[in-house]
Amino acid sequence: MSHSTLCLNCNHLASDKFCSHCGQKTDTHRITLKHFLFHDILHGIWHFEKGILFTVKEALVRPGKAALDYIAGKRIRYYNVFYLVLILIGLTLFMSHYHDSLSEVYIASETKAENNATGNKIASFMSSYAKVILFSFIPLFACNSLMLFRRKKLNISEHFIVAGMVFLGVMLITVFGQALSFLDFTYLDVVSVFLDFMTPVAILAYTVYSYFSAFRSDYPVWSFGWRMVLFIVLIGIELIIFFVLLVGFVTHWKYGSISYHG
Repeated sequence: MSHSTLCLNCNHLASDKFCSHCGQKTDTHRITLKHFLFHDILHGIWHFEKGILFTVKEALVRPGKAALDYIAGKRIRYYNVFYLVLILIGLTLFMSHYHDSLSEVYIASETKAENNATGNKIASFMSSYAKVILFSFIPLFACNSLMLFRRKKLNISEHFIVAGMVFLGVMLITVFGQALSFLDFTYLDVVSVFLDFMTPVAILAYTVYSYFSAFRSDYPVWSFGWRMVLFIVLIGIELIIFFVLLVGFVTHWKYGSISYHG
């Protein structure tokens, strides 16, 4: 027979390890230094890292299935995908900024081409709103997949989950590519050429694999294939529209020549 106790958080009767009303543990006790160090801190960090590592592994190994599992209700082991994406976006931008700072030291400034006024405005806008721009790929992915993969009968919010998991993998590949780019300062052109080619290829292959693992049970290969081609074409068109609008905005809709060198 279970023993009932009064929850110290909400004052409701609780008869299990957790209060059924507020979710707090029922075995609360006085905080000691030993308990604080070895339970509250280490235990909290371990569970925090376990959730992140599990989510990262799932995003890389089985992104589509992981997203569908999450949608189906298997959520306790996952860390918030969108928080992770934001963390990785911040890490990518930090690494890119640090790489650019090192480039100014290792590469003579006179070898760098100058940007014109429009190029500088675009660079300034992209720098100021980089997080928003990168994060906006998730709704683009979600809306495109909602239009193209209707047989799964997911709503727009569920397509956001799939898109979030896919974009998490995209950002992991991007961070890995950014880390490798620091080898530029030792092997210069070889690494740059390799990364400029392989990173987009890896992202494209990963995106196709992700959506295939999510929707392969609903479509034959040929039907999935043309939908995925259209998905990629739509992303390309949306990026072109964004760039045209961006150039128009920074030039007050006068456009003109652009000279930009990152």
